[in-house]
Amino acid sequence: MRELFATFGRIGLLSFGGPAGQIALMHRVLVEEKKWLDEPRFLHALNFCMLLPGPEAMQLATYAGWLLRGTAGGVLAGLLFVLPGFAVIVALSALYVFHGDAPLVGGAMFGLTAAVLAVVVEALVRVSRRALTTWRHGAIAVAAYIAIAVFELPFPLVIALAAAAGLALPDASRKTHTAAPDPTPAGAGWLATVAAWTALWLVPLAVLWLAFGPGNVFADQAAFFSRAAVVTFGGAYAVLPYVYQGGVDHYGWLTGTQMIDGLALGETTPGPLIMVVAFVGFVGGWTTEIFGPDSVALAGIAGATVATIFTFLPSFLFILVGGPAVEATRHDVKFTAPLTGITAAVVGVVMNLAVFFAWHVLWPEASASAPFAGRFEWFSLLITVAAFVALWRYKVGIIPVIAACAVAGLVYSLAV
Repeated sequence: MRELFATFGRIGLLSFGGPAGQIALMHRVLVEEKKWLDEPRFLHALNFCMLLPGPEAMQLATYAGWLLRGTAGGVLAGLLFVLPGFAVIVALSALYVFHGDAPLVGGAMFGLTAAVLAVVVEALVRVSRRALTTWRHGAIAVAAYIAIAVFELPFPLVIALAAAAGLALPDASRKTHTAAPDPTPAGAGWLATVAAWTALWLVPLAVLWLAFGPGNVFADQAAFFSRAAVVTFGGAYAVLPYVYQGGVDHYGWLTGTQMIDGLALGETTPGPLIMVVAFVGFVGGWTTEIFGPDSVALAGIAGATVATIFTFLPSFLFILVGGPAVEATRHDVKFTAPLTGITAAVVGVVMNLAVFFAWHVLWPEASASAPFAGRFEWFSLLITVAAFVALWRYKVGIIPVIAACAVAGLVYSLAV
């Protein structure tokens, strides 16, 4: 368990770049370096997590920990994946609300966004090499990209179509050998897990409602982020429009500009991208001054904590309850073939996200009606290319690359 703690602690601290980069990092550590999981089992777990609502990278970490050390390992891996990012985003949220106009902060963010683009592109290359093992998988990936980028089909529909394609065109050469031991089969322990995690989720929700009453910011945040956790499929980028609509338009916890700034912070911190919910919770608690004008920082921390707990608790429930059933399907082609199709579709989805993010980084003044209007950020492109070469060609660690890009952006912003 000590080695598990050290390994997932390292993953939690280094997991920059959104879900694509985080999944690639876990593959590098768990499959290539530690050899705790083999390729088929890692991909099987990833496919299941992609089907669930909520943050797929955090769910994959929880699933991997559960495979290796049971329920305790799953809880430990999931917490270690979330907590570093939570601590960083809370600190950055406080810095933002009190010192957000400082030029130094803006300069560092300029370099960081370019670095994150490089991380996502490098992760896209890694995931593609791993998942596109036949021409069929490549065709599914291209079709998924076109479906989302051109026809704007919803993510759940794309996943369903990819599963159908995988079932229609199975790869008979798939193998299902594994390095990890089979977890304990479902039974009485499974029912206890269901009861325990359901109670951990619903009892605090009820306590907040009883203690503060409906309409209170904490009770509203608990209910809202619980809904977000169970109705939004497709990872963080599918959750964000829902969070924007609720946090900005419905509840008024923050402004649209603040939401965009929070997303930028979430892109540049370790852990799940959906950790931006902690920023939303922090600003919501800070804005409402629920503990009085002299305790806005405490209110912000409390809001961030509520938002984070009710966003991630359902994911623990989904993984620890659903894991045994999913593991039972690893040797059944009726289940593995659709999941292989989903893996290929994920490549197309990640490609769409990479293109979309590159557009925003390189043409920051563009819009849907004028997609290439305004200035082209050539220095952002230079930082992105240099960061990609460092990551892919020279295997430089993510932290040094992120730090160097932040410094480059800061120096450039001060010079121009």
